[in-house]
Amino acid sequence: MESREHEFERTWQPRLWFSIGLLILLAAYLIAFVVGNSDEASVNFIFAEATTSLIWVILLSVLVGLIAGVLLSQLHRRRQAFRGASYKSDASSETPASIDDGVS
Repeated sequence: MESREHEFERTWQPRLWFSIGLLILLAAYLIAFVVGNSDEASVNFIFAEATTSLIWVILLSVLVGLIAGVLLSQLHRRRQAFRGASYKSDASSETPASIDDGVS
């Protein structure tokens, strides 16, 4: 029969407890962040004005920035792929005779 200490060492999972502690700290931080930013804020959209909690303004700004960043990175990737395809079609895959060393 195993001793209690040996069984504890075998079942102890420090990584799991570290992850749980980290999640609890993150949840506490998020709650404090929401409570700290619950003041009313006025947002001017040039043609209209809205009043809402500051936390919603922050979260909406983060969401718009995230979506814009993803869309811009996709646009950049498509442009790079298009440029690469046009360069590949113009280039020859054969080695020019002036560069060829005669070994095939």
